[in-house]
Amino acid sequence: MPPPLPHSFTRIMEQSLQLINEILDRIFAYGPFWIYAALFLAAFIENIFPPFPGDLVTLSAGAIAASGRLNVWIAYFVINLGGILSVVLLYYLGKNLGREYFIRKNMKLISREDIYHLEKWFKRRGDLLLIFNRFIVGVRAAIAVISGLSAYNQYRTILLMSISFLLFNVLVLFSGYLFVSNFETIIEYFHIYENLAWPIIIIAVILFIVYKIRSRKNYGA
Repeated sequence: MPPPLPHSFTRIMEQSLQLINEILDRIFAYGPFWIYAALFLAAFIENIFPPFPGDLVTLSAGAIAASGRLNVWIAYFVINLGGILSVVLLYYLGKNLGREYFIRKNMKLISREDIYHLEKWFKRRGDLLLIFNRFIVGVRAAIAVISGLSAYNQYRTILLMSISFLLFNVLVLFSGYLFVSNFETIIEYFHIYENLAWPIIIIAVILFIVYKIRSRKNYGA
């Protein structure tokens, strides 16, 4: 059975984890408070200044917490707080500035077309749109603003958007947490995969070559 390739995926994963740990050592020299502050800020600006890789930051926070460098529940709290405050701010911007302001400005982030389409959705499925707000890529900010300029109930809006953030972030954050927590087990499975995959690939290539040779002979006949 052929050995795994020297630059296998498992080796890359191990090397990447080592590099990440070295970077984290330097960052945590300043204390964990600044990491929590950075997580809050990243979650806040994600909706204010898209596109921003907020999901990647949340996933990374889970991974860092699994390594014992952060408290996973504090990380979860500050990420949710930053995200929820950002959409609440956008909601009140929409409510205070009004519909005509955004239609006149026709901004790239919230265009006239976005307003027209989402207003129709709000009339039919406003609650559904808000509760899945965090799961929708590209129009999260627009949904928050339009819920404000549509004079949607503020308490209902904040509650449903908060639920959306809590659900989404628990999935992403704990995915990173569980991945790192079970990293050694995952590596073992990848080693097993590598040892099994290469014989299968070699046999498949041989069968394909044999098939092609026989096909040409049959075609020539």
